[in-house]
Amino acid sequence: MTSIILADDHEVVRRGLRDIIERHPGWRVCGEARDGLQAVELAAALTPDVAVIDMAMPGLDGLEATRRIRTLSPRTEVLVFTMHEAEELAAAVRAAGGRGCLLKAGAVRSIVAAIAAVASHRPYFGAETADADPGPPVRTPLADPGATGLGPLSPRERDIVRLLAEGHQGTWIAEHLGIAPRTVKAHQEAAMRKTGAHSVAGLVRYALRNGIVRP
Repeated sequence: MTSIILADDHEVVRRGLRDIIERHPGWRVCGEARDGLQAVELAAALTPDVAVIDMAMPGLDGLEATRRIRTLSPRTEVLVFTMHEAEELAAAVRAAGGRGCLLKAGAVRSIVAAIAAVASHRPYFGAETADADPGPPVRTPLADPGATGLGPLSPRERDIVRLLAEGHQGTWIAEHLGIAPRTVKAHQEAAMRKTGAHSVAGLVRYALRNGIVRP
């Protein structure tokens, strides 16, 4: 059984990732952290096989959390989760002891391959350089191979999906956007119809896939 911890300051993002990961046979999420320091403490206490760490978190950022995890739990391989692709970032992740780096925008397509690689002590710095067996395909209502970019969503629907993915509630979103709660609900339902999502967690997976979620 491959044990995995998730660290991201947005609960709904963690929920979406956990849903994808736990569909894979032989994998389990054994802990979740909302900031870098908590991620380090969890890794030291649980010594998981893999830690999936967001680059931008309160307290400790992903690089410092990676350094500390590798010191306190050397058996734990670290996969850094980021919004931004850059060669310098990949080099910094390697220097910190991380085994891989995954873009949030491609997470739904690549998270299984990335975890499979790092759990086998192989590097993963993008699908084109990964030496990994992606394992069984992950079925998701957001697969939508014919979709491109954010075309299905209106700008308002996109805003609401982003805010939901960042963990905000409908009443807060309504106040923030200056619209009625029922309008938020209507846009949320429209976004779910367009993306094929059946829950907020499904919208989170769509947001991750399309780079809507902001760190």
